[in-house]
Amino acid sequence: SKISVVHCFYFRGGAELLFDGVKKHQVTLPCQPEPWDIRNLLKWIKQNLLKERPELFMQGESVRPGILVLINDADWELMGELDYKLQDQDNVLFISTLHGG
Repeated sequence: SKISVVHCFYFRGGAELLFDGVKKHQVTLPCQPEPWDIRNLLKWIKQNLLKERPELFMQGESVRPGILVLINDADWELMGELDYKLQDQDNVLFISTLHGG
């Protein structure tokens, strides 16, 4: 059987406030037949980690504009965005660049 993989997800720049103020989540994703991609990951985060105001984190099936996503310190735009297949021990960082004034 396929081994569940541990990933670290980080929320910064105010995004952590939507996750009970927790900045680092170490997560073992459940096994599934297809490899995890960011699209499925975002659905999982919304269902399992997000505590409040999902509209501030998600828009449709992606993150909302103003949230920067880094995969192992590289911009997800270079990695295929929603289609990026998670690898063992990937770090995914979500940084909110939206700040209330």
